[in-house]
Amino acid sequence: MPTNTLTTETKANGAPPATAPRMGWLDALRGLAALVVVFEHSLDVLLPEVRRTAGPWFDFGRYGVFLFFLISGYVVPFSLIRRGSVRAFWVGRLFRLYPAWLAAVGLMLALGATGVSWGLPPGLGERPWISAIAHLTMLQDLLGVPNVVNVFWTLSYEMVFYLLITAMFIAGVKGASARVSLGFGVAAAMLGVSLPQQLLAARWPGATPTVAALALAGGIAAMVNGRRAVRRAGVAIVAGLALTLLVLDSRIGGVESLCIIATMFAGTAVRGIQDGRLPVRRAVPMIAVVPVLTLLAGLRPLAALGGHGHALPLGVDWSIAVAAAWLTFLGGLALRHLRMPRALTWLGLVSYSVYLLHPVVVQAVWRAAGDRDSMPLWVRLAWEGVLMAGVLVAAGLSHRYIERPAQRLGRRLSRRASAAPEPPAGPPPVPPAARPEPVAP
Repeated sequence: MPTNTLTTETKANGAPPATAPRMGWLDALRGLAALVVVFEHSLDVLLPEVRRTAGPWFDFGRYGVFLFFLISGYVVPFSLIRRGSVRAFWVGRLFRLYPAWLAAVGLMLALGATGVSWGLPPGLGERPWISAIAHLTMLQDLLGVPNVVNVFWTLSYEMVFYLLITAMFIAGVKGASARVSLGFGVAAAMLGVSLPQQLLAARWPGATPTVAALALAGGIAAMVNGRRAVRRAGVAIVAGLALTLLVLDSRIGGVESLCIIATMFAGTAVRGIQDGRLPVRRAVPMIAVVPVLTLLAGLRPLAALGGHGHALPLGVDWSIAVAAAWLTFLGGLALRHLRMPRALTWLGLVSYSVYLLHPVVVQAVWRAAGDRDSMPLWVRLAWEGVLMAGVLVAAGLSHRYIERPAQRLGRRLSRRASAAPEPPAGPPPVPPAARPEPVAP
């Protein structure tokens, strides 16, 4: 199957197609990222010697998630541009993200209730309704609420990115992805070490998730309102919420939080260059600076100003992993016209379910395998194969019976949302009568 092109075809009337063709090289990168993340989370259970040997020099998990972040930055904003409708975009996102997410939540709660897993984070039970509200926003990692599934933390940063690109779209900010990416990169390098960590959640643990959920719902509702003043208020609320949580309430610290958003906008800028929406001579230098600033931010000594600071230093292993993610993404981009292995493209197709469900399989294997220290290496490698096979089977079933039906329903509802009248993005056009007459030379 040939890979798809980077630019989309247009219909006869000049409108973009309702759905974009899949890009084989991106699916291959998704598949690779998913496998690496699964491998990372299997090390402590089955292969601790790999952790001891490679861990000080390479963070497999960060490599996988930063590769995912680059791909999301490259793909997701284009989905909003292609649809041209905020309602359709969010309907599509909801049906893309939540069904498999709910399945992962249900399975992890079941494992915790039956004692199969090593237990849920204790903080979840202290305020169950607050925990549920925070998780439903997918911002729980920025709201001081432990993740019911450990990999859910990345979804909080995906959600911040969605909110920011939606606000920029409605505000009519076009072609700014390279500058925005550079701005977040500079902030990460210069300000990240001095930013507080979970400041709001530490002071108002119950109120912060509730207020954030109400602000999120109200802001999104306002952004699709027909009145321009209300839409502007919605943009301010949503963008302000996203940036406030990112800067003041991150669990992982300001350095990594800002680096993540910078990386995602850099992926958007790369797509803009490929599609001819950004000038090459101005955008490429700004994009090139972003990974450099990210690596410098990761290597910079971390402060603990005012009792706050990053809980764990990033270190060389983090920086090498992020650099490798960038090189992998750019390598895939360079090879985009080649035919990709079918196994990797299929794995990319089910990568979201792989990512969400593999912690459940890892914990089940942990319980079934028993004491790893008493097992020879070949037995543990056999269990590693069982783990990988279990993850692929679970992901394949989830994709077929949960993701695909939900996505079909989401596409139908997105088409209806696109057909409904929606206020245009950007500032209002100047009516012809109000335009100044040109001055004759």
